Amino acid sequence: MAKFELVGSPEPFLLVDLVQGEKIFCESDAMVMIEQNLELAGNLRGGLFQSFMRRFTTGESLFQQEIKASFGHGQCLLSPNIDGDMQILNIGPQQYTLSDGAFVAATEHVNVKAKIQANLGGGFFGDTGGFVVMESSGQGQLCISGCGTLMEVDVSTQNGETTIDNGHVVAWDSSLSYNIGMPSSQNRGIVGNLLNSFTSGEGMVLKFRGNGKVIICSRNRKSYLTWLSSALNLNRNN
Repeated sequence: MAKFELVGSPEPFLLVDLVQGEKIFCESDAMVMIEQNLELAGNLRGGLFQSFMRRFTTGESLFQQEIKASFGHGQCLLSPNIDGDMQILNIGPQQYTLSDGAFVAATEHVNVKAKIQANLGGGFFGDTGGFVVMESSGQGQLCISGCGTLMEVDVSTQNGETTIDNGHVVAWDSSLSYNIGMPSSQNRGIVGNLLNSFTSGEGMVLKFRGNGKVIICSRNRKSYLTWLSSALNLNRNN
């Protein structure tokens, strides 16, 4: 199986080592360096439906890159499209659910598929979540990325419900149960929850229960991109 290793600091590269015949899949434009024995191609992995699901619901690219050691042993370097940290996950007995844009690369026998959550409206009123996530299956290694620094948060039934801002969630154990809703845990009603969300400055949150880990990032990617766009427009106008 291809081997993943993070190299460099503070924003690492993903170094991939492949022997002849092995291949990996990675997000479009992730390739930084590739050695002569490796081939790079585009692939509609998972079929046309899954490819369009990734593209139009999660922001992932329609085509994923496939890197194969066609002519012998070789290495390549990969990096995410936005600045930040990465983490390698071992896939097998433990599977993970990924938020939008978290996928970087996976070994050949790991699948990452888009899944639509039920009940979109419930997400706004504190019930079961309604959005699209990516879910892993198979066995091997999976690399994820997040804006800023990554950290693991342990969720335990002993601690009850753990609430995390949606924009800071990168991935979590698929065994965890979760709801998407407003940050308020009190019975304020629809209008009260909306008002509390507005006045507190918090948007949607994920509420986790069970035993497992959630991987979070220190920066909210959407907020960062909004700030960056505003700063660039301000400089342009000046």
